[in-house]
Amino acid sequence: MTDDIRAYLEIRTAAPANFSPDGGRLLVSSDLTGTAQLYRLDLGPTGGDGLLQLTDFDEPVGGGYLPHTERLLVAMDTGGNERHQLYLADDEPAAPLADLVVDPDFIHSPGGITRDGSQLAYATNRRNGTDFDVWVRDMASGDEDCVYAPGSWAGAAGFSPRGTYLATSELTEESGDNRVHLVDLETRSAVEVAPHEESAGVGAPAWLPDESAFFFATSVDRDTTAIARYEPRAGTWRYVLTSEWDLACGVDWTGTHLLVVANTDGISRARLHDPETLEVAAQVPLPGDGVAGSFTFSRDGRYLAYAYTSPLVPGDTWRYDTVTGESARLTASPNQVDPAAFVEPELVRFGGVGGVEVPAFVFRPRGERPGKRPVVVVIHGGPESQYRPTFTPLTQYLVAHGFAVIAPNVRGSTGYGKAYEHLDDGERRMDAIADLASLHDWIASTDDLDPDRAALYGGSYGGYMVLAGLAFQPDRWAAGVDIVGMSSLVTFLENTSVYRRRFREREYGFLDTDRDFLVHASPITHIDDLRAPLFIIHGANDPRVPLGEAEQMHAVLKAKGVRTELLVYPDEGHGLARLANRVDAYPKAAAFLADVLRP
Repeated sequence: MTDDIRAYLEIRTAAPANFSPDGGRLLVSSDLTGTAQLYRLDLGPTGGDGLLQLTDFDEPVGGGYLPHTERLLVAMDTGGNERHQLYLADDEPAAPLADLVVDPDFIHSPGGITRDGSQLAYATNRRNGTDFDVWVRDMASGDEDCVYAPGSWAGAAGFSPRGTYLATSELTEESGDNRVHLVDLETRSAVEVAPHEESAGVGAPAWLPDESAFFFATSVDRDTTAIARYEPRAGTWRYVLTSEWDLACGVDWTGTHLLVVANTDGISRARLHDPETLEVAAQVPLPGDGVAGSFTFSRDGRYLAYAYTSPLVPGDTWRYDTVTGESARLTASPNQVDPAAFVEPELVRFGGVGGVEVPAFVFRPRGERPGKRPVVVVIHGGPESQYRPTFTPLTQYLVAHGFAVIAPNVRGSTGYGKAYEHLDDGERRMDAIADLASLHDWIASTDDLDPDRAALYGGSYGGYMVLAGLAFQPDRWAAGVDIVGMSSLVTFLENTSVYRRRFREREYGFLDTDRDFLVHASPITHIDDLRAPLFIIHGANDPRVPLGEAEQMHAVLKAKGVRTELLVYPDEGHGLARLANRVDAYPKAAAFLADVLRP
């Protein structure tokens, strides 16, 4: 069965980083080498001249053009440990990296550069290894200063156009909540944007060029995120664009375009508004009913580049001309699989606990065949995340080989409002697990899907849900594939990186007050009930879910005589970033599913 899976796994993708200052080049992130590297695309009136590779490292690399030079700011970690360091490089092939902010024991997360290129903002935990403070570094002298240290997980969220303010965003100990402050860089005073009592999200500012106002996405006093306008001189804000779906926004440097992107049941819709009148100036013609992201404007505001993917489109970079209204595909990433084999899902809703409607994307194999199809249920991570209709190589491979694949957005997923997102908080975590049983009931109600040959598959929080489904519902699920999942919420929280612990406790429960529930909700507590075959994949350097979570589950199941296999990759962290590891692990996982479910 796995003879052609490598062709699926080797499908490449490309996404824009940003335009060069003169708009003549576009920096692109692509996995052509097997890990994400940086490429330069020289642009012409009708498109690009082909990708020129700039970086070639074993590690995935991210970066962007600096505002007034064709030099690059580059971020890279080691072995998936997520301790990113910051470097400078020229936009030429194999240009050497020059250290900018480097201390390998700590994390450095870039958060904006002033428009004149003189100052860089970044967040780091180097003060005590736990809390993230926001620093500003002079790019010429190297002098730097801490400008915001709230004693929590804070990040930089961009400078105002004239460099008067730096926005910061910090997480609180309440699930789904963050606070945004404007730091006056002269006085160092900080003012909170959109203060609120209940849990709410507050997005980064999208400034008008004269600093008179900015737009931002927020859910303060709302269920879904909408677009608000903030005026710093008055310190006041108001909603200006609302929807039943979550909205996000951006403004180009010239202040000509307000970009608003809606997440409509997982599908992207984008339009341009006049920032002053708020009238719709244009609908951005996305290639189809998929997901668009990584939006970036050219300096003059004429061009808008973005990444687009759907179940039928693996993912490439497009450019929209705001003057002519024309769109052009800038990259055509290699793909050896006939796109005619790809399948679009059907969006369904099934009834969860308490009558809650749970959305799910259902991929059915093409063609007719006798009997019911085996099913693989793919559960997203997060849990504050959402399955959206993007291209997933393993999903398309499984569907092409006779499996049905179902991707639910169980309660706790984002994209459906705050009320839905919080339905799994605290002890209501068990209701999210119960949604899996409700999905199994839905599978049993269909004419073409086999509830006796249904497996669970997921990574991170999705991996936890795999283990929980097998442990709490042992009579329902035939097998599981767990990728970097948590087997015990207690040992996970005790052993995750110290800078992550309080952040994750706000979602799952606090060790000092909720230990009894954390023990109860841990799959390993109920491992005597787990009897389905289990395939486990983990990275040895995972800073989020330590390797011990996989090892303890594997050891106990092996001792019990339950079929189990554990693959550990020494050069990976929270997931598999390297193609060599993916083409080793996923064919084995697919063969495991084929053997257990026998399509």
